[in-house]
Amino acid sequence: MREFKIGNFTIGSSSRPFIIAEMSGNHNQSLDRALEIVRAAAKAGAHALKLQTYIAETMTLNLKEGAFLIADEASLWKGNSLYELYKLASTPWEWHKPIMKLSRELGMVCFSSPFDATAVDFLEKLDVPCYKIASFENTDLPLIRRVAKTGRPMIISTGMATVGEIEETLRAAKESGCKDIVLLKCTSTYPATPIDTNIATIPHMRDLFGTQIGLSDHTMGIGVSVASVALGATVIEKHFTLNRADGGVDSTFSLEPAELKTLVIETERAWQSIGKICYGASSENEAKSKVFRRSLIFAEDLKKGDVITDKNLKCLRPGIGLPPKYYEIFLGKKVNKSIVKGTPLTWDILG
Repeated sequence: MREFKIGNFTIGSSSRPFIIAEMSGNHNQSLDRALEIVRAAAKAGAHALKLQTYIAETMTLNLKEGAFLIADEASLWKGNSLYELYKLASTPWEWHKPIMKLSRELGMVCFSSPFDATAVDFLEKLDVPCYKIASFENTDLPLIRRVAKTGRPMIISTGMATVGEIEETLRAAKESGCKDIVLLKCTSTYPATPIDTNIATIPHMRDLFGTQIGLSDHTMGIGVSVASVALGATVIEKHFTLNRADGGVDSTFSLEPAELKTLVIETERAWQSIGKICYGASSENEAKSKVFRRSLIFAEDLKKGDVITDKNLKCLRPGIGLPPKYYEIFLGKKVNKSIVKGTPLTWDILG
């Protein structure tokens, strides 16, 4: 599986998972809050901060009827028109430069999801290290081709996409010049439930498409993300906010700083634990624990010529004698020397 770099971070199984904190609209239209989110993400250990680059006019029409109005009772955004929602959630373009500058100063890479060609042109001027394609845009092949022509790595969420649609997207990206691609398993509900997440798809996607695979996780908490690393995810993206109680368009399913810190720690532990196929003692440290196994040990003093019985030979800890599987072999045999209680059984004590 091809590994590559985004900034100074290696994307692949040889490196710890690449953790992306998605700001989205959680800045609540305050640049000060946006910059505080950057600081909090860096302090929590995130490797990247992601923005979204669009204006409402490039996303939809300013209408409040029919499909342009969010009427779903279960939606977090019920009652808003699409235009109103995108206007509220958008990150002003003049904020991108200071946000990216601070991210770099704090050791994170910062990039964005462009939603049309004008956003790509703008982000190119900021020299972003890579691009993210959102799930709702993964079938927008003109956008895919425009981004691919930059030659920068692409991270593509696959929410709702069929195998055929993913294949079309990959072909468009590769034919337009993109060599480094990550596909993110994604469930496009907000929030998503673990039962609908189906992360068993991750290794299947890796084998089917031959790319790095990650997870764009809209579930609550970090359990699904940690589990995905065990299945081969090399990139994890989670929405991030300072405090869910502050509200915001994505706050309900966003991580808070302490949770993001735990995600960074636990996904790295999950990655470290994968290791290789191994039986027996996996390290010198584990080999030392063999002493705590049971073994055959004399539980009484014996004189030369005494018979070994189930009363004077026991299966006990520590593991300093022969293993218990030889127990029956020695019963009824005579010892060829005096034995002190606590002596481990060895082959040379038989008469």
